[in-house]
Amino acid sequence: MSHAVSQEQARTVAGLFRALLRELTIGLHDPAVELPLAQLRVCNLLHDGLRPMSSLGRELGVSLSAITQIADRLERAGLVNRVARGNDRRVRCLQLTNRGEKMMCRHDEARIRRMAAVLGHLTPKARKETAATLDMLIRASVAARGQDGDDKKDGFHSSTSEVLL
Repeated sequence: MSHAVSQEQARTVAGLFRALLRELTIGLHDPAVELPLAQLRVCNLLHDGLRPMSSLGRELGVSLSAITQIADRLERAGLVNRVARGNDRRVRCLQLTNRGEKMMCRHDEARIRRMAAVLGHLTPKARKETAATLDMLIRASVAARGQDGDDKKDGFHSSTSEVLL
């Protein structure tokens, strides 16, 4: 289902998301937010477990050489290791080191603490409406993938519809 949307409406919502993200991270004591965005995105994906470098590149929409450069920087920082997948040493995977895993756990904990503080300013009804609206936006984003001139259709989506606030 597609409904006409003005550029002004899209600009307004995009601006609100940018402002929300800024507010959620201002003053947050979280070393992970100091990483360049591409490196943080890789660490977020690796927080779910070992991933082939080619898969990471596809999911992030970057070339294999770009993901290799990101991996080099993260490896030098002691946050990831390159490992072979099973018996096939041609497939190179990345995984978080203990240090990287601890950093991402602290990152999750800091985001949850901040979100709990934010949600504490809303009524229970407003919290449920907010979760439902965000879930709707995620589903619409998945449905719209590739319709904005961007052909990248691979990606990860974790359903939030069962979240109870």
